[in-house]
Amino acid sequence: MAIKFCCKVDFSATNTVELIQKAYGDAALSRTTIFEWHKRFREGTESAKDDERSGRPTTSRTDDNIAAVDKMVKEDRNVTSRLIADTLDIPKTVVLRILREDLKKRKPCSRFVPHALTQEQMDERVAACQDLLNMINGDKNFLDKVITGDESWCFAYDPETKRQSSEWVGEHSPRPKKLRFQKSKVKTMLIVFF
Repeated sequence: MAIKFCCKVDFSATNTVELIQKAYGDAALSRTTIFEWHKRFREGTESAKDDERSGRPTTSRTDDNIAAVDKMVKEDRNVTSRLIADTLDIPKTVVLRILREDLKKRKPCSRFVPHALTQEQMDERVAACQDLLNMINGDKNFLDKVITGDESWCFAYDPETKRQSSEWVGEHSPRPKKLRFQKSKVKTMLIVFF
């Protein structure tokens, strides 16, 4: 804007360079850039933005594609940018720009929580805490006797790991197959105080 002002008051390009370098010091534009913009403003350019560049126009970042990406994300929040790109047949970089710039989305990692407790388990925790409070109220020195405490979930069964399920087989026998099991849903919390 300073260069435009200098053009409006009929300063020469050389005088404009001197004034801008004096005003901005090391942060000033280069002499060549100041001369170029001075010439543009003299020729009637009003905007300080760069001119449109020639080249292939973007065809992937359209309103239709933005709407399609938005719809896919609303249907499945875990969908990957690669799957969106493959489905819509547009580059993954364009999908990421649409997600971040147009839709203002981000994909942070989930926070790890060690347990998803049922209502019954939460009630059991409340009961255990109330028992501890009763012990504290009954014996004022109870906490002085506690050195450390720990808790752990005890599952009814743990599935075997891949390594644990390996077995010896004949030379030409097919590889053994093992179904993948989830950890037992039957579990008990073990709380120990010393």
